[in-house]
Amino acid sequence: MEKERKYPYKPLVYICSPYRGDIETNTQRAREFSRFALDEGNIPLAPHLLFPQFMDDDDPEERELAMLMNIVLLEKCREVWVLGSDITKGMAYEIQQAKIKKRPVRYFDQDFKEVAREN
Repeated sequence: MEKERKYPYKPLVYICSPYRGDIETNTQRAREFSRFALDEGNIPLAPHLLFPQFMDDDDPEERELAMLMNIVLLEKCREVWVLGSDITKGMAYEIQQAKIKKRPVRYFDQDFKEVAREN
């Protein structure tokens, strides 16, 4: 007899939001957006909250490696969720890769309301 799951299936969603610039505020917003994704029934994956804990974002080689690792993780996700209207260079690259890898990209404003976005 198969054991009943305690929790229903939750898909992985890739959290795409700013990091550079106002790192403290951007980190807090990424946390809040991740919580929103969780509350919407998903497992949020926000590498920009993890990798800066042990990698130097100001070191070009480490940043390049982190971006490569981001894309590997993005490939594991069902969708990419983008926060805000200000798209950084890193975010633009992640969005481009999501489209190449045929992952749906959804856009949300600062209040976490989904918005249409022209491509």
